[in-house]
Amino acid sequence: MESTILRTADLSAYFGENRVVKDVNLSIAEKMVTTIMGPSGCGKTTLVRCFNRMHELVPDAKVEGKAFLREEDIYAINPMIVRRRIGMVFQRPNPFPTMTIYDNVIAGYKLNGLELSRAERDEIVKDSLHKAALWDEVKDHLRRKGTFLSGGQQQRLCIARALAMKPDVLLLDEPTSALDPKATGRIEKLMRELKKTVTLILVTHNIAQAGRVSDFTAFLYLGELVEFGPTSQLHTAPRDKRTEEFLTGRFG
Repeated sequence: MESTILRTADLSAYFGENRVVKDVNLSIAEKMVTTIMGPSGCGKTTLVRCFNRMHELVPDAKVEGKAFLREEDIYAINPMIVRRRIGMVFQRPNPFPTMTIYDNVIAGYKLNGLELSRAERDEIVKDSLHKAALWDEVKDHLRRKGTFLSGGQQQRLCIARALAMKPDVLLLDEPTSALDPKATGRIEKLMRELKKTVTLILVTHNIAQAGRVSDFTAFLYLGELVEFGPTSQLHTAPRDKRTEEFLTGRFG
C-alpha cells in the first residue's frame, strides 16, 4: 500500500464570495504521479495552488478546510517553507530572463536568502540539470541566458529550478500545453523518471497524457471532486456518468 504524502480535508477555495473548489477530500500517494483532470475552469489549478499556498497571494482569495503534508498542517507552516517543500512548474516556461542557466537553477536559494558555497552551488546545478534530463544539452552553456534555450528546454530548466530546492512534491500545471509533441514526449518521459525520487501532481485536461503518465487520477468538475482512483480503472470503468462523458469527449 502506498503511503500518503499529501492530503486534504474538506478543502474549499474562494475568490471573494465565489467558491471555486468545494469540500475536496483527497489523498496523494508518495512517489507516484497523480493527475488532476477536468474541463477548463473546473478548479484544477486553484486546487493545486492551495497545496503550496499560492492561492492566498491573490487578492480576496481564501481557503477553508485543511491540507496536510506528511501530516503537518500546511496552513500552520511558514508559506515560504511550504513552497520549498512543494515546488511548482507552470504552463508556460518562465526562466528568469536576466539570469544565466546556472543562476536560474539556484535562484530559489538566493530568493530564500540561503547561503551556499561555490562547491555546493555547482553540485546542486549539475544534479538538478541531470534530474531534469538537461545537463548534456546545456553543460557547455551554463553562463548563457536561460531564454536562449528552446521552449521544451526552458520548461526542463524550470523543472530543474524547482528540483534544486529538493521538494517533497512537485506540482506541474499543464507543463506541456505550450510545447510541441516532441518536447511534450520528453517531459512525459521525464515525469516517469522523476517519480522515483519525488511525488508529482500533474494538472491537465489532456486525457491521453493522463493515461500515459499517471498512476492515479482525480476528476474535478465545477469545483467538486467527482471521482478519484487508479488511472487505469478510472479511464476504463469510471463510476460516475460525468467522468465517462468527459473521457468520451462529450464535454470539456
